[in-house]
Amino acid sequence: MKSSNIGGQAVLEGIMMKNKDQYAVAVRKPNQEIEVEVQRYNSIVPWESVRKIPFIRGIFNFIDSMILGMKTLMFSASFFEEEEAEEKPVLTKEEQLKEEKKEKTMMGIVVAFSVVLAIAIFMVLPYFLSTLLKKVVSSRAILTVIEGGIRLAIFLIYILAISKMEDIQRTFMYHGAEHKCINCIENGWNLTIDNVRKSSRQHKRCGTSFLFFVMIVSIVFCFFITTESPVLRVVFRIAMFPLIAGVSYEIIRLAGNSENIFINFLSKPGLLVQKMTTKEPDDGMIEVAICAVEAVFDWRAYQKENFKAEDTQVGETTR
Repeated sequence: MKSSNIGGQAVLEGIMMKNKDQYAVAVRKPNQEIEVEVQRYNSIVPWESVRKIPFIRGIFNFIDSMILGMKTLMFSASFFEEEEAEEKPVLTKEEQLKEEKKEKTMMGIVVAFSVVLAIAIFMVLPYFLSTLLKKVVSSRAILTVIEGGIRLAIFLIYILAISKMEDIQRTFMYHGAEHKCINCIENGWNLTIDNVRKSSRQHKRCGTSFLFFVMIVSIVFCFFITTESPVLRVVFRIAMFPLIAGVSYEIIRLAGNSENIFINFLSKPGLLVQKMTTKEPDDGMIEVAICAVEAVFDWRAYQKENFKAEDTQVGETTR
């Protein structure tokens, strides 16, 4: 499978697909029409050379993904807000700029709060829970492994809990459609509903797999924290989070561009977790995903460049 380097995420009744600095959001509106918006995303780091530095790029990519994810989620949600009794007043250009600035500020606050909350739940809480076993477990190495196990358990319980929610189940179906589209393209198949439907809903470059690797890599890094001070142990865990994210990004990037047996073996646990975060989509969801892909990615040119003609004539049914 040849990596297309496109990625995306599910949003409310839709999908976002990103290719380089361009992204498209396709949403199935309440009237069943598909709305597609194409925009350019400007990274928080304007210097492209910095965004290409191994291990550093993963940190910025993680933050960019959260910001873009929040932005596209808000865009999709705007189609399902309750209609107000009165029409909104027309804003002047100056008022629109103020609204956009206010929205960006709010988005920054939400992203910052999300990162802090994630660190508290997945990095700090498991440490404190593992310290409760100090009376019965004297080995620092074993306590570190237990801490990692607790972290992983919290992660899996969280996913399992939200997967029971009806709205989240539909989002997971769109998540499945996103993966199926990318797999269809990277298999060299024509991007049709029939081909997408029979493609896998699991993908090695998925954000779920990235988060799983974060859990595993954190265990390895915590072995190097040897200080006896509980405060410093917590501080070092928080300080290491960007580095853990950077290393995890490199692993997931390597996995998406390699069919090495060892790399595939490392990817297996993350793919298994994706069975919880992706569900089989219906044809309408697949149609939305195809619209998002075609708005920012020329899959025919990719197909022509990477596959032989006889490998691409699979499933000629069009949308």
